[in-house]
Amino acid sequence: MSFTVAITGRPNVGKSTFFNRMLEERKAIVDDVSGVTRDRQYGVAEWNGRTFNIIDTGGFVAGSTDIFESEIRKQVHIAIDEANAILFMCDAATGITALDEAVADILRQSKKPVFLVVNKVDNPERMLDATEFYSMGFERIHFLSSISGSGTGELLDELVKLMPDKDESEEAEKNELPKFAIIGQPNVGKSSLLNALVGEERTIVSELAGTTRDTIHTHYNLFQKEFILIDTAGIRRKTKVEEDLEFYSVIRAIKAMDEADVCLLLLDAGKGITAQDISIFSLAARKGKGLVILVNKWDLVEKSTHTARDYEKELKNRLAPFSDVPILFISVKDKLRIFKVIETALQVFENRKRRIPTSRLNEVMLKSIAAYHAPVVRGNSVKIKFVTQLPTVVPSFAFFCNYPADIKQPYKNYLENQLRANFDFKGVPVRVFFRKK
Repeated sequence: MSFTVAITGRPNVGKSTFFNRMLEERKAIVDDVSGVTRDRQYGVAEWNGRTFNIIDTGGFVAGSTDIFESEIRKQVHIAIDEANAILFMCDAATGITALDEAVADILRQSKKPVFLVVNKVDNPERMLDATEFYSMGFERIHFLSSISGSGTGELLDELVKLMPDKDESEEAEKNELPKFAIIGQPNVGKSSLLNALVGEERTIVSELAGTTRDTIHTHYNLFQKEFILIDTAGIRRKTKVEEDLEFYSVIRAIKAMDEADVCLLLLDAGKGITAQDISIFSLAARKGKGLVILVNKWDLVEKSTHTARDYEKELKNRLAPFSDVPILFISVKDKLRIFKVIETALQVFENRKRRIPTSRLNEVMLKSIAAYHAPVVRGNSVKIKFVTQLPTVVPSFAFFCNYPADIKQPYKNYLENQLRANFDFKGVPVRVFFRKK
């Protein structure tokens, strides 16, 4: 297991800025509003050829009644449990506060190595002020500036010394695991689904819409099944994105979609599929991702004999032309068909990797072509002589023929349907190209 470092401390001391510097990318949302990082953010940082996980926790607030602040306190405890080393960040500009003392009290009880990191030390006067932090009694103390990066190298050198010798084979294998992104609108139950699958409170779940602002990666390894789960912030229609934060979250969700192999699109059974869901769906399909549709809160729907069948038919009509997708009716709350979600996602992942031997492809597809020829255009009869699968991530097929430009969409759809009927590409976008032979 990789070495894990957690960054903790009260809000607004620059934890996320430091986290971003470690990852060299804007992964955590950085904003001057207190309490912007609500969940633990995970990333992988590298220093001198050594890689390690880094967790940015929500700002710690002691003794607060605010629902998020009490949740954040839980998050700090979880981060302490998960980490091999803890970076306790304070702010030289404000000096030691009562909140810093409260965090220090918790960290002193931890058996893990704690580094006291005094941030915003970017001039000699600040350095002088910062000496008061020695009074907190932590033996490992570092002064740095997250924004300029001064002082971070020495801290990283110390951290790397704590790491065990690396096991490279494990690292390479980890990168090839299937990645599943949970996508959908705010408040359909994405975080609850993640928690139900993983079986621990990985994400803050509350009834407020938009509680997950960042994507969260979770390594799942249970029941001989292993993959990475990505929980994304809800994607909202642009008009709803007033705050910059929401805007970041939408970008983040789209980035998560880019990273994923299969997207699990979660719908609310009561609301049905909305225009926004369809645009999320077609975006994922355009990006060539595998798709599984999960209709959540199915326990709240009044059912008769054919409710599920009719619901599925309606969904497929709305999703056309790409309607060859698995649809599961689930209830995250009642843990109904939760395990089926994983099995289906893994099956779609396999379908997306499917390679069909050229001989088999021609044997099947040339029969379908003989059964129904492409329509004659301007007196030209189109003859397709040969089919091959292209070496791409998304299943793509090239049909070689004499007049590629004369083949219209309906015939293209026919060929795609024949491919789907004969080979299992359920849940996967299939691309069809015509080339001059």
